[in-house]
Amino acid sequence: MNKFKSLFFIIFLICIYFLLNLLVYSQAGRGIARISGKVLDEEGNPIQSAKITLIFLQNEDVIRETKSDKKGKWSIMGLGSGQWRLEVSAEGYIPYQKVIFVSQIEKNPTIVVTLKKIEKPDIKGAKGIELFDKASILFEEKKYEEAIKYFQKFLDKNPEFYQIHFNIGNCYKELGEFEKALEEYNIVLENINIDKEEGIKTKAKTLAAIGECYLIKDDLNSAQNYFKKSLELNPKDEILAYNVGEIYFAHQKLDEAIKYYELACQIKSDWSDAYYKLGLVYLNKADYSKAKENFEKFLELEPDTERSANVKNILTYIEKMKKD
Repeated sequence: MNKFKSLFFIIFLICIYFLLNLLVYSQAGRGIARISGKVLDEEGNPIQSAKITLIFLQNEDVIRETKSDKKGKWSIMGLGSGQWRLEVSAEGYIPYQKVIFVSQIEKNPTIVVTLKKIEKPDIKGAKGIELFDKASILFEEKKYEEAIKYFQKFLDKNPEFYQIHFNIGNCYKELGEFEKALEEYNIVLENINIDKEEGIKTKAKTLAAIGECYLIKDDLNSAQNYFKKSLELNPKDEILAYNVGEIYFAHQKLDEAIKYYELACQIKSDWSDAYYKLGLVYLNKADYSKAKENFEKFLELEPDTERSANVKNILTYIEKMKKD
């Protein structure tokens, strides 16, 4: 009996040691967690060599980096539990960032990121084209103040390229200077020729960018108004609808996110990503029936991937919740 108690005590101490080490490692950003994801463009195509950066918010000196493969996939292992800032960037695209929670206990969901292309008008033969190229590189490097200077220098030489104000607006938006961003976006709206298809698309993107500014400012009514106008101009753009859903979901505006993800599903009924996100939103709302419905639709469209394995685990959890 004494031997049994001694053995139990040793096992207890080992467990305590393991848990304490897990806690210490987690605080240092180290652990056993794994995060994986996929980087796509606005047409749903994979983006290769996108730079993925994870920054541990408890200690921002702890950084993990990798790049996406030819299928747009990536993964990072050895992470501790806690909040990490995910940053995704690729040449020619607007950088993306989001705060995510990493767990060492539960399986972390696959993160699908859709990057928007940097607005680039047809500037062949323009004066000082190297200024535009330099500005674009600085934007990708998140050196937004410097990027603004070079975009402005290019615009000074080529005032007819009003679309550059959209790029400048994006810089101000990333800097959190929303009033200046809105001024730039409105210059684009004042100059657009909507007689051409490209003009309609540019106007739709600009209206969506204005909506995003208002959403970040927590002016929900104005944001919805601009998103609605954007989709009225381009009602068959499932990517736009999906991206608006992403913006609302990131800000935990769940009902609004549902509306736009559902619109994306209506426009493109065989798009698994939109059903996946609908499932996650309904799961956040604890509406397990709706979550189950959308996850099952997702599995019909994407039956055998890493994400589908995760969804199957979620459905098992939902069934357990219903029984309880």
